[in-house]
Order: sequence, then C-alpha cells, then structure tokens
Amino acid sequence: MIQQLPFIYFGGMALVCAILVVVSRIAIYSAMALLGMFVHVAGLFILLDAPFLAGVQLLVYAGAILVLYLFVVMLLNVHGRGPILQRQTPWAIILTLLAAGEMGYLVLKSHFYPKLPAIPHPSVPTLGNTETIGMVLYTQYLFPFEVASVVLLIALVGAIVMARGRGGVSQG
Repeated sequence: MIQQLPFIYFGGMALVCAILVVVSRIAIYSAMALLGMFVHVAGLFILLDAPFLAGVQLLVYAGAILVLYLFVVMLLNVHGRGPILQRQTPWAIILTLLAAGEMGYLVLKSHFYPKLPAIPHPSVPTLGNTETIGMVLYTQYLFPFEVASVVLLIALVGAIVMARGRGGVSQG
C-alpha cells in the first residue's frame, strides 16, 4: 500500500488539475491548472521509470505547448466572462458518466498481469528507453509526429490572422 501512495497522489492531482482546466472560466487559470497537470503526469512517468518521457513532458508540453497556448490567449485577448452552463452541459455530463462507467467496467474485467516476454539472452544488447522511443518515433510514428507539428503551426497562424482581423495586432 505504501508503494501506491505516490501513484495515488500524482494520478489524483493530475485528474484534479485536468478537471480544473475544463471548469475554469478564466483562460490564465486554466493554463496554470494545465501546467499542474503536466507536472503531475511527469511525476507519473518518473514512477514508471521513464525519466526521458518525464523530461520531454516538462520540456515540450509544459515548456513549449503551454507557452504557445498562453501566447494565443494573450494575442486574442480572450476573456472568460460567459454563462457557467452551456446548452451541451447535460449531454456532456451524460456522456462523461457513460465513459466513466465503461472505463470502470474495463478496469474490472481486465487482467492486470499480462504474460511477460521471455528474458533476452545476455549476449544480446538491449536498447534503453530513449533509444527505443527515438527509433519508434522516427520510423513507425513519423507521419503523425509531422502532422502534429503542422497542426500546431496552422493553429498559430490562424490565431495571428484572427487577431489581425479584430485589430489586435498593429499592421505596421
């Protein structure tokens, strides 16, 4: 039980921060909750003995993506004043409860201890965490990796175009 306490802490705080991201009506508060969620997810990666993923989580997501998000929020001058409940809120609550029920069912019916692979022969060199991620990212997942970068670029250009249309950026 004592070994599970860090996981319960990091997982619970990541969940609380993720809920605060969605619930907060002020964009800056939402961004700070998103930062907290990124930090706690990095803590989960540390618990899983994946320090490279924890570092990438902090550098890429907490560093670059969050700064990009804040840049767009400041550029568009978004204010969080609006109705607390939207028209889609009842449907969102129903679908959330349905998804939580499905997740609970899957957790109860799944096997947590899958069959482990055979232990490799000592003479065969094994790749570390970083090398394995690099090989998979730049071979098998190269196209989704590039698509994600193009989508981020389009979002940034779109935010600049929208801000210029409102007169938010001087055209000098």
